[in-house]
Amino acid sequence: MTSFTLASPAFNSGAQIPNEYTCKGEDASPVLAWTGDPAHTVSYALIMDDPDAPSGTFVHWLIWNIPPALQLLPKDIIKSGTLPNGAMQGRNDFGNVGYNGPCPPPGKTHRYYFRLYALDTKLTLQPGATRRELEAAMKGHILGKADHMGTFRK
Repeated sequence: MTSFTLASPAFNSGAQIPNEYTCKGEDASPVLAWTGDPAHTVSYALIMDDPDAPSGTFVHWLIWNIPPALQLLPKDIIKSGTLPNGAMQGRNDFGNVGYNGPCPPPGKTHRYYFRLYALDTKLTLQPGATRRELEAAMKGHILGKADHMGTFRK
């Protein structure tokens, strides 16, 4: 698999995610930008999760069929199953379609991973699909993966 880079101008990898991207603020999705995308990329998919959640890994955002010409996701993407650019969003573990930011119980610091996958195909999933469905659809189609991690604590 080819490696490429994912970053956010909102926070450095490993740093605290600002309140505006969490339930303590606007709960807006952060800008994410990538470089070095693998050759033959047909679409991108992104999974954001919290492996430190009390009940096990908690999914905050699923988005796929991101067009290959894009090199970033803008701030505050609408919470809709189908986006104007053709990308689709799935159902997170809050039960909502689209992004819901960090909102851990008070106490320890949680890690939030944004994982961007370069795929050799467009996925035929319906809007509102689950992580399990997304991962099954991506199987055998991943050309590369890029990670960006932020932390948050209430």
